[in-house]
Amino acid sequence: MASAPAVVPRIKLGSQGLDVSAQGLGCMGMSAYYGAPKPEPDMIALIHHAVATGVTLFDTSDIYGPHTNEILLGKALQGGVREKVELATKFGIASLDGDRQIRGDPEYVRAACEGSLARLGVDCIDLYYQHRIDNNVPVEITMGEVKKLVEEGKVKYVGLSEASASTIRRAHAVHPITAVQLEWSLWSRDVEKDIIPTCRELGIGIVAYSPLGRGFLSGGANIVDTLSDDDFRKSLPRFQPENMEKNAAIFERVSEMAARKGCTASQLALAWVHHQGSDVCPIPGTTKIENFNQNLGALSVKLAPEEMAELESYASTDAIQGDRYHEFLNTWKDSETPPLSSWKAT
Repeated sequence: MASAPAVVPRIKLGSQGLDVSAQGLGCMGMSAYYGAPKPEPDMIALIHHAVATGVTLFDTSDIYGPHTNEILLGKALQGGVREKVELATKFGIASLDGDRQIRGDPEYVRAACEGSLARLGVDCIDLYYQHRIDNNVPVEITMGEVKKLVEEGKVKYVGLSEASASTIRRAHAVHPITAVQLEWSLWSRDVEKDIIPTCRELGIGIVAYSPLGRGFLSGGANIVDTLSDDDFRKSLPRFQPENMEKNAAIFERVSEMAARKGCTASQLALAWVHHQGSDVCPIPGTTKIENFNQNLGALSVKLAPEEMAELESYASTDAIQGDRYHEFLNTWKDSETPPLSSWKAT
Protein backbone atom coordinates (compact mmCIF):
# COMPACT_ATOMS: atom_id res chain seq x y z
CA MET A 1 0.00 0.00 0.00
CA ALA A 2 1.32 3.44 -0.91
CA SER A 3 1.90 5.84 1.98
CA ALA A 4 0.56 9.38 2.17
CA PRO A 5 2.99 12.16 1.25
CA ALA A 6 4.65 14.07 4.08
CA VAL A 7 2.98 17.24 2.84
CA VAL A 8 -0.36 17.31 1.01
CA PRO A 9 0.13 19.47 -2.10
CA ARG A 10 -2.18 22.36 -2.85
CA ILE A 11 -3.75 23.34 -6.15
CA LYS A 12 -5.48 26.36 -7.64
CA LEU A 13 -9.11 25.38 -8.06
CA GLY A 14 -10.34 27.41 -10.99
CA SER A 15 -9.09 30.83 -12.00
CA GLN A 16 -10.84 32.98 -9.40
CA GLY A 17 -8.29 32.56 -6.61
CA LEU A 18 -9.46 29.55 -4.59
CA ASP A 19 -6.53 27.53 -3.25
CA VAL A 20 -7.24 24.06 -1.78
CA SER A 21 -5.57 20.79 -0.86
CA ALA A 22 -5.09 18.53 -3.88
CA GLN A 23 -7.49 16.04 -2.30
CA GLY A 24 -10.57 16.89 -0.26
CA LEU A 25 -12.97 14.97 1.95
CA GLY A 26 -16.57 14.23 1.03
CA CYS A 27 -18.64 14.20 4.20
CA MET A 28 -22.05 12.95 3.00
CA GLY A 29 -21.62 9.34 4.13
CA MET A 30 -20.99 10.44 7.69
CA SER A 31 -24.63 11.46 8.06
CA ALA A 32 -26.79 10.19 5.21
CA TYR A 33 -27.55 7.78 2.38
CA TYR A 34 -24.86 5.20 3.08
CA GLY A 35 -26.69 3.54 5.95
CA ALA A 36 -27.27 4.90 9.45
CA PRO A 37 -25.49 8.10 10.57
CA LYS A 38 -22.12 7.38 12.12
CA PRO A 39 -21.27 8.33 15.73
CA GLU A 40 -20.69 12.07 15.95
CA PRO A 41 -17.53 11.92 18.11
CA ASP A 42 -15.90 9.53 15.64
CA MET A 43 -16.74 11.75 12.68
CA ILE A 44 -15.44 14.87 14.39
CA ALA A 45 -12.23 12.98 15.19
CA LEU A 46 -11.94 12.01 11.51
CA ILE A 47 -12.43 15.60 10.37
CA HIS A 48 -9.83 16.84 12.84
CA HIS A 49 -7.43 14.13 11.66
CA ALA A 50 -7.95 15.22 8.06
CA VAL A 51 -7.18 18.82 8.96
CA ALA A 52 -4.04 17.74 10.82
CA THR A 53 -2.78 15.90 7.72
CA GLY A 54 -3.19 18.95 5.52
CA VAL A 55 -6.52 18.26 3.82
CA THR A 56 -8.46 21.52 3.68
CA LEU A 57 -11.44 21.11 1.31
CA PHE A 58 -14.48 19.70 3.10
CA ASP A 59 -17.65 19.02 1.14
CA THR A 60 -21.20 18.92 2.48
CA SER A 61 -24.74 19.97 1.48
CA ASP A 62 -27.91 21.09 3.16
CA ILE A 63 -29.69 17.98 1.85
CA TYR A 64 -27.33 15.57 3.61
CA GLY A 65 -29.52 14.48 6.48
CA PRO A 66 -31.17 16.82 5.62
CA HIS A 67 -29.18 19.42 7.58
CA THR A 68 -27.46 17.03 9.98
CA ASN A 69 -24.19 16.87 8.03
CA GLU A 70 -23.85 20.65 8.05
CA ILE A 71 -24.51 20.67 11.79
CA LEU A 72 -21.80 18.03 12.23
CA LEU A 73 -19.31 20.09 10.21
CA GLY A 74 -20.24 23.17 12.22
CA LYS A 75 -19.36 21.39 15.46
CA ALA A 76 -16.12 20.02 14.04
CA LEU A 77 -14.96 23.42 12.82
CA GLN A 78 -15.11 25.11 16.20
CA GLY A 79 -12.07 26.05 18.25
CA GLY A 80 -9.93 27.59 15.53
CA VAL A 81 -10.38 24.80 12.97
CA ARG A 82 -12.48 26.99 10.65
CA GLU A 83 -9.50 29.14 9.69
CA LYS A 84 -7.62 26.07 8.43
CA VAL A 85 -10.18 24.83 5.90
CA GLU A 86 -12.07 25.67 2.74
CA LEU A 87 -15.70 24.82 3.34
CA ALA A 88 -18.01 23.82 0.49
CA THR A 89 -21.74 23.29 0.76
CA LYS A 90 -24.67 23.23 -1.62
CA PHE A 91 -28.25 24.34 -2.22
CA GLY A 92 -30.86 23.32 -4.72
CA ILE A 93 -32.53 20.18 -3.36
CA ALA A 94 -35.32 21.16 -1.02
CA SER A 95 -36.78 18.59 1.34
CA LEU A 96 -40.43 18.99 2.30
CA ASP A 97 -42.07 16.28 4.41
CA GLY A 98 -39.66 13.72 3.02
CA ASP A 99 -40.23 14.69 -0.61
CA ARG A 100 -37.51 16.32 -2.66
CA GLN A 101 -37.96 19.30 -4.90
CA ILE A 102 -35.33 20.94 -7.10
CA ARG A 103 -35.42 24.71 -6.60
CA GLY A 104 -33.43 27.60 -7.99
CA ASP A 105 -35.75 30.54 -7.39
CA PRO A 106 -34.19 33.57 -5.66
CA GLU A 107 -36.29 33.33 -2.50
CA TYR A 108 -35.23 29.74 -1.95
CA VAL A 109 -31.57 30.41 -2.78
CA ARG A 110 -31.32 33.14 -0.16
CA ALA A 111 -33.17 31.14 2.50
CA ALA A 112 -30.98 28.11 1.82
CA CYS A 113 -27.81 30.14 2.20
CA GLU A 114 -28.95 31.70 5.48
CA GLY A 115 -29.83 28.24 6.78
CA SER A 116 -26.46 26.79 5.85
CA LEU A 117 -24.58 29.68 7.43
CA ALA A 118 -26.47 29.16 10.69
CA ARG A 119 -25.98 25.39 10.78
CA LEU A 120 -22.30 25.62 9.91
CA GLY A 121 -21.78 28.43 12.38
CA VAL A 122 -19.87 30.57 9.89
CA ASP A 123 -20.20 34.05 8.44
CA CYS A 124 -19.17 33.05 4.93
CA ILE A 125 -19.22 29.91 2.78
CA ASP A 126 -15.98 29.42 0.85
CA LEU A 127 -17.51 27.53 -2.09
CA TYR A 128 -21.28 27.49 -2.62
CA TYR A 129 -22.63 25.08 -5.22
CA GLN A 130 -25.96 24.84 -6.91
CA HIS A 131 -26.45 21.14 -6.15
CA ARG A 132 -28.95 20.38 -8.90
CA ILE A 133 -30.30 22.56 -11.66
CA ASP A 134 -33.91 23.72 -11.53
CA ASN A 135 -35.29 23.06 -15.00
CA ASN A 136 -38.07 25.61 -14.45
CA VAL A 137 -35.91 28.60 -13.49
CA PRO A 138 -33.42 30.22 -15.89
CA VAL A 139 -29.97 29.61 -14.46
CA GLU A 140 -29.30 33.34 -14.91
CA ILE A 141 -31.95 34.06 -12.27
CA THR A 142 -30.46 31.58 -9.82
CA MET A 143 -26.93 32.87 -10.37
CA GLY A 144 -28.14 36.45 -10.07
CA GLU A 145 -29.20 35.78 -6.49
CA VAL A 146 -25.97 33.91 -5.73
CA LYS A 147 -24.05 36.90 -7.08
CA LYS A 148 -25.85 39.08 -4.54
CA LEU A 149 -24.77 36.70 -1.78
CA VAL A 150 -21.18 37.07 -2.93
CA GLU A 151 -21.51 40.87 -2.93
CA GLU A 152 -22.90 40.70 0.61
CA GLY A 153 -19.89 38.68 1.80
CA LYS A 154 -21.88 35.53 2.57
CA VAL A 155 -20.24 33.49 -0.20
CA LYS A 156 -16.67 33.67 -1.56
CA TYR A 157 -16.71 31.41 -4.59
CA VAL A 158 -19.51 29.94 -6.70
CA GLY A 159 -19.88 26.41 -8.04
CA LEU A 160 -22.26 24.15 -9.94
CA SER A 161 -22.90 20.45 -9.44
CA GLU A 162 -24.15 18.11 -12.16
CA ALA A 163 -24.62 20.82 -14.77
CA SER A 164 -24.55 20.48 -18.54
CA ALA A 165 -21.99 22.32 -20.65
CA SER A 166 -24.55 24.86 -21.86
CA THR A 167 -25.80 25.50 -18.31
CA ILE A 168 -22.22 26.05 -17.15
CA ARG A 169 -21.67 28.62 -19.88
CA ARG A 170 -24.85 30.51 -19.08
CA ALA A 171 -24.14 30.56 -15.35
CA HIS A 172 -20.52 31.62 -15.87
CA ALA A 173 -21.70 34.61 -17.91
CA VAL A 174 -23.62 35.92 -14.87
CA HIS A 175 -20.93 35.30 -12.26
CA PRO A 176 -17.60 33.49 -12.67
CA ILE A 177 -17.89 29.83 -11.73
CA THR A 178 -14.93 28.63 -9.70
CA ALA A 179 -15.66 24.89 -9.70
CA VAL A 180 -17.97 22.30 -11.19
CA GLN A 181 -18.56 19.20 -9.09
CA LEU A 182 -19.30 16.04 -11.02
CA GLU A 183 -19.02 12.30 -10.72
CA TRP A 184 -15.73 11.27 -12.31
CA SER A 185 -13.92 8.01 -11.87
CA LEU A 186 -12.74 5.03 -13.88
CA TRP A 187 -16.33 3.85 -14.05
CA SER A 188 -18.00 7.25 -14.59
CA ARG A 189 -16.35 8.88 -17.59
CA ASP A 190 -19.24 10.31 -19.60
CA VAL A 191 -18.34 13.86 -18.48
CA GLU A 192 -15.12 13.74 -20.49
CA LYS A 193 -16.84 14.43 -23.80
CA ASP A 194 -18.33 17.90 -23.27
CA ILE A 195 -18.30 19.01 -19.64
CA ILE A 196 -14.61 18.69 -18.78
CA PRO A 197 -13.49 20.53 -21.96
CA THR A 198 -16.01 23.31 -21.25
CA CYS A 199 -14.70 23.75 -17.71
CA ARG A 200 -11.14 23.97 -18.97
CA GLU A 201 -12.03 26.41 -21.70
CA LEU A 202 -13.60 28.72 -19.12
CA GLY A 203 -10.92 28.29 -16.44
CA ILE A 204 -13.23 26.39 -14.07
CA GLY A 205 -11.84 23.89 -11.57
CA ILE A 206 -13.15 20.34 -11.41
CA VAL A 207 -14.16 18.61 -8.17
CA ALA A 208 -14.59 14.87 -8.66
CA TYR A 209 -17.06 13.25 -6.29
CA SER A 210 -17.37 9.47 -5.92
CA PRO A 211 -13.89 9.04 -7.45
CA LEU A 212 -13.92 5.48 -6.12
CA GLY A 213 -17.19 4.61 -7.82
CA ARG A 214 -19.20 4.76 -4.57
CA GLY A 215 -16.91 2.10 -3.14
CA PHE A 216 -16.85 -0.25 -6.14
CA LEU A 217 -13.23 0.62 -6.94
CA SER A 218 -12.30 -0.18 -3.35
CA GLY A 219 -14.05 -3.50 -2.87
CA GLY A 220 -15.32 -4.68 -6.23
CA ALA A 221 -18.56 -6.60 -6.62
CA ASN A 222 -18.32 -7.86 -3.05
CA ILE A 223 -19.18 -4.39 -1.76
CA VAL A 224 -22.86 -5.10 -2.33
CA ASP A 225 -22.76 -7.78 0.35
CA THR A 226 -21.51 -5.28 2.92
CA LEU A 227 -24.20 -2.64 2.38
CA SER A 228 -27.02 -2.18 4.88
CA ASP A 229 -30.62 -2.35 3.69
CA ASP A 230 -31.00 1.43 3.98
CA ASP A 231 -27.91 2.18 1.87
CA PHE A 232 -29.19 3.87 -1.28
CA ARG A 233 -26.44 2.31 -3.40
CA LYS A 234 -28.33 -0.97 -3.24
CA SER A 235 -30.96 0.50 -5.56
CA LEU A 236 -28.59 2.06 -8.09
CA PRO A 237 -28.56 0.41 -11.55
CA ARG A 238 -24.82 -0.32 -11.51
CA PHE A 239 -25.11 -2.16 -8.22
CA GLN A 240 -27.74 -4.59 -9.48
CA PRO A 241 -26.52 -8.22 -9.75
CA GLU A 242 -26.78 -8.46 -13.53
CA ASN A 243 -24.66 -5.33 -14.00
CA MET A 244 -22.28 -5.86 -11.10
CA GLU A 245 -21.36 -9.30 -12.40
CA LYS A 246 -20.11 -7.73 -15.64
CA ASN A 247 -18.49 -4.73 -13.95
CA ALA A 248 -16.54 -7.03 -11.62
CA ALA A 249 -14.05 -7.75 -14.40
CA ILE A 250 -13.01 -4.09 -14.38
CA PHE A 251 -12.16 -4.20 -10.69
CA GLU A 252 -10.20 -7.41 -11.15
CA ARG A 253 -7.99 -5.81 -13.81
CA VAL A 254 -7.48 -2.68 -11.72
CA SER A 255 -6.55 -4.87 -8.75
CA GLU A 256 -4.01 -6.80 -10.82
CA MET A 257 -2.35 -3.60 -11.97
CA ALA A 258 -2.39 -2.21 -8.42
CA ALA A 259 -0.52 -5.30 -7.20
CA ARG A 260 2.17 -4.64 -9.79
CA LYS A 261 2.38 -1.01 -8.66
CA GLY A 262 2.59 -1.84 -4.96
CA CYS A 263 -0.60 0.00 -4.05
CA THR A 264 -4.25 -0.83 -3.46
CA ALA A 265 -6.93 -0.81 -6.14
CA SER A 266 -8.55 2.23 -4.57
CA GLN A 267 -5.23 4.11 -4.52
CA LEU A 268 -4.67 3.30 -8.17
CA ALA A 269 -8.18 4.45 -9.13
CA LEU A 270 -7.75 7.68 -7.17
CA ALA A 271 -4.32 8.25 -8.68
CA TRP A 272 -5.93 8.02 -12.12
CA VAL A 273 -8.21 10.94 -11.18
CA HIS A 274 -5.29 12.96 -9.82
CA HIS A 275 -3.38 12.44 -13.07
CA GLN A 276 -6.21 14.04 -15.07
CA GLY A 277 -4.67 17.42 -14.32
CA SER A 278 -3.73 19.98 -11.70
CA ASP A 279 -7.20 21.53 -12.03
CA VAL A 280 -8.88 18.42 -10.58
CA CYS A 281 -9.57 17.81 -6.89
CA PRO A 282 -11.16 14.47 -5.97
CA ILE A 283 -13.15 14.34 -2.74
CA PRO A 284 -13.38 10.68 -1.72
CA GLY A 285 -15.67 10.16 1.23
CA THR A 286 -15.07 7.83 4.13
CA THR A 287 -16.05 7.34 7.75
CA LYS A 288 -12.87 5.59 8.88
CA ILE A 289 -9.46 7.10 9.59
CA GLU A 290 -7.64 4.08 8.15
CA ASN A 291 -9.52 4.44 4.86
CA PHE A 292 -8.82 8.16 4.83
CA ASN A 293 -5.10 7.49 5.25
CA GLN A 294 -5.20 4.94 2.45
CA ASN A 295 -6.97 7.40 0.15
CA LEU A 296 -4.38 10.05 0.89
CA GLY A 297 -1.69 7.57 -0.17
CA ALA A 298 -3.01 7.86 -3.74
CA LEU A 299 -1.13 11.16 -3.96
CA SER A 300 2.12 9.17 -3.85
CA VAL A 301 1.20 6.86 -6.75
CA LYS A 302 2.78 7.96 -10.03
CA LEU A 303 1.40 6.82 -13.37
CA ALA A 304 3.17 6.93 -16.71
CA PRO A 305 1.14 7.77 -19.85
CA GLU A 306 1.11 4.12 -20.90
CA GLU A 307 -0.22 3.12 -17.48
CA MET A 308 -2.99 5.70 -17.77
CA ALA A 309 -3.87 4.29 -21.17
CA GLU A 310 -3.89 0.76 -19.76
CA LEU A 311 -6.31 1.75 -16.98
CA GLU A 312 -8.58 3.53 -19.42
CA SER A 313 -8.66 0.47 -21.67
CA TYR A 314 -10.18 -1.48 -18.77
CA ALA A 315 -12.92 1.06 -18.15
CA SER A 316 -14.12 2.69 -21.33
CA THR A 317 -17.54 4.33 -21.21
CA ASP A 318 -19.00 1.44 -23.21
CA ALA A 319 -17.54 -1.17 -20.86
CA ILE A 320 -19.50 -0.03 -17.79
CA GLN A 321 -22.84 -1.73 -17.32
CA GLY A 322 -25.80 0.19 -15.85
CA ASP A 323 -26.49 3.90 -15.36
CA ARG A 324 -24.89 5.68 -12.44
CA TYR A 325 -28.24 7.13 -11.30
CA HIS A 326 -31.93 6.38 -11.56
CA GLU A 327 -33.61 8.12 -14.46
CA PHE A 328 -35.76 10.26 -12.16
CA LEU A 329 -32.79 11.92 -10.43
CA ASN A 330 -31.89 15.27 -11.95
CA THR A 331 -28.36 15.26 -13.33
CA TRP A 332 -26.40 17.11 -15.96
CA LYS A 333 -28.17 15.10 -18.65
CA ASP A 334 -31.32 17.21 -18.29
CA SER A 335 -30.05 20.40 -16.69
CA GLU A 336 -31.23 22.77 -19.43
CA THR A 337 -33.19 25.72 -18.09
CA PRO A 338 -35.66 28.09 -19.78
CA PRO A 339 -34.34 31.18 -21.55
CA LEU A 340 -33.99 34.28 -19.38
CA SER A 341 -36.60 36.09 -21.49
CA SER A 342 -39.25 33.62 -20.30
CA TRP A 343 -38.83 34.41 -16.60
CA LYS A 344 -41.56 36.27 -14.78
CA ALA A 345 -40.99 36.77 -11.09
CA THR A 346 -43.95 35.80 -8.92
